Amino acid sequence: MKQFNITYENDEKFLKKIEEIKQWCESNTAYTLIFRIYSIDMEKEHIAHVCNLLDENMPDALYFGCTTNGNILDGAFIESNILLTCTIFEDKSTQAKLLQYPFTEDNYKDAVDDLKRHCDENPWVNSIEMLATIMNMSMKGYCDEMSTLRKDIQVFGGGAFNPDLDDETAYVFSKGNGFLGHGIIFLMMGGENFHTYSTFIAGWKPLKRRFRITKADKEVLYELDGKPAFEVYKRYLNIEKNENFFSNTLEFPLFLEREEVNILRCPLSVNDDNSLVMSSDMEENAYVKIAYGDPDTILSSIREDGQKVADFQPEVIETFSCAVRRAFWGDVNISKETVMFSDVAPTAGFYTHGEFIRIDDNMLNFNITLVIVAMREGDPVGEKIDFRGPTFKKLDKIPMIWRFVSFIEAATAELEAMNDKLSIAAITDGLTRLYNRAEIERRINKALENIEGEPGNDKVHLIMLDIDNFKKVNDVYGHKEGDDVIIALSDILRQAADGLPHASAGRWGGEEFMLLLEGNNTDEAMATAEKIREAFAAVDFKISGQHTASVGVTQVIVGEAADKMCSRVDNALYMAKEAGKNRVVRLDS
Repeated sequence: MKQFNITYENDEKFLKKIEEIKQWCESNTAYTLIFRIYSIDMEKEHIAHVCNLLDENMPDALYFGCTTNGNILDGAFIESNILLTCTIFEDKSTQAKLLQYPFTEDNYKDAVDDLKRHCDENPWVNSIEMLATIMNMSMKGYCDEMSTLRKDIQVFGGGAFNPDLDDETAYVFSKGNGFLGHGIIFLMMGGENFHTYSTFIAGWKPLKRRFRITKADKEVLYELDGKPAFEVYKRYLNIEKNENFFSNTLEFPLFLEREEVNILRCPLSVNDDNSLVMSSDMEENAYVKIAYGDPDTILSSIREDGQKVADFQPEVIETFSCAVRRAFWGDVNISKETVMFSDVAPTAGFYTHGEFIRIDDNMLNFNITLVIVAMREGDPVGEKIDFRGPTFKKLDKIPMIWRFVSFIEAATAELEAMNDKLSIAAITDGLTRLYNRAEIERRINKALENIEGEPGNDKVHLIMLDIDNFKKVNDVYGHKEGDDVIIALSDILRQAADGLPHASAGRWGGEEFMLLLEGNNTDEAMATAEKIREAFAAVDFKISGQHTASVGVTQVIVGEAADKMCSRVDNALYMAKEAGKNRVVRLDS
């Protein structure tokens, strides 16, 4: 595989370069030629002129392309209006075929269905490169359909764009098919000796705080956690709703959590209702996190994934980089993240409106992402390249933002742990670690609310316990022994509650306890009460010996208030005391 690159300046220089390619083909093996054309020149006539020159001078070559937000040559951003890359397949078994279709939300399935038909008819296909116009178009349905392609086929590519981020005009075009403002192109490639390795690199890292998307429609994000989406940026990052909103959020996009792969989405603008216009689809009920990025974190990610590209030992590298990344780096540093790939193989590409790659059968539409595609014919030749070479300065110290984020994450984790402890303390009795009275009362009320309007549902019971003659324990043996006796009964109650599907144990006050059972019939409730009574009576305390407890049991009456049920179980407990203590008494009315 061989690649030539041409920056179109005028016809004379262009035709001279074409002649150079012809001469190389005559002196070497060349079976298939493919020209990719990337243009920031939006004039169709100018692009068509270049295409006509190719038709006239290289009639057997395939060509296709799109308008872009910027072009990449030798891994670096270039100012040239029109960039052409000529890839030459030198292996006879390598084949290529171009397809172009209209592309809207109404007809994308027709395009994918026909593509699948071509793939089925051409088993040599193992890679598909795509260019598409996707502005203001939901890509979920398309990606779902593309995920059903034959499992051995890799797919990658980018969305056509405009050099003006605010201009929605974009085109795709290909040999013999003309220009489409709403179109998609597929380049099918493959063969027994044609190999492709594709990967994606983000570099932004998610913070810990999660938000649920409670309202969204395609690319408009209305609410996070039930509040206007813009409030997240205002509250947590102090970003204002003004003309600088986009530039201020470049470092802080949203990480959209997906089952297969997390995806970055960038806020582009704020609407009057404080909803956000995002760079692509958002999904209701999915979760997002604010991500952060700085040059060091991004370059570190590129170093890790770039070595895998280098290990593949490609002959050609294609790059599809999001236009937002171009804006993030700025004109001075724009090439930092891509130029290092040119040390591995000839590297070219463009800045996109959305990036596409198929991962584990799933077709994914990314934003703020760099998709790298490495290609070669035959087996690797020569020694592997160390991607950590002179073009990348190894980080000698931890960047400040990493330390800052590490501090925030650690502090947040400690605060959450403290809040958890405080929440538990607010509902827990300090001595017994059972629920306190306020919490067990709340749970009783909740249980009765859950059965309202359900006649015949009688599977809610209360078990109330009181330690017999407990005052004597404190008076004779001291409060420390009294506490030990209370703790022992508490442990038995906790074990009983843990062994039942819906049970809550709490300290009602002093030496009194309450056990709420949900979903158990009366026989089961009585059996539970007896087991607790027997287990407590069997405990032999070293100082005070054995003790007993009296127990009352009652069953819910549908529609009654919680205080009536609690009063009834208290009466049952009183009856157990009056009957001689150390026994269980049931009272249901």
